[in-house]
Amino acid sequence: MRRRSSRSSVDQSADIDMTPMLDIVFIMLIFFIVTTSFVKESGIDVNRPSAKTAETKEQGNIIVGIKPNGDIWIDKRQVDIRAVRANVARLHAENPLGSVVIAADREAKTYVLVQVMDQIRLAGIMNASIATQSESQ
Repeated sequence: MRRRSSRSSVDQSADIDMTPMLDIVFIMLIFFIVTTSFVKESGIDVNRPSAKTAETKEQGNIIVGIKPNGDIWIDKRQVDIRAVRANVARLHAENPLGSVVIAADREAKTYVLVQVMDQIRLAGIMNASIATQSESQ
């Protein structure tokens, strides 16, 4: 009988406590979630116009894409011109420090670009930028 009692005490002490490891994993998960910068993409590829005075903007978190046929894309979804204001306001409320960048195709109509800029300003954002590519000199 002594052997049985000694075996059961060995089996009980061989358990590994997983709580500290899970605590570390959750702390790392929270750290990565907090430090991640979320960039809202437009969801389309456009041929941007070139400009000699193009500047690099590091933090453009809301990207509004305009295709050559006039389709408007925000956050990988096609939206109507009437929904641009609400979508931009919602995305800006999620990240108030982010700016808005309009990525219009070089073949896009100017009136669509002006309508999009107007909707962005009606959403309360006055510092919207237009994406270009720098010319090689």
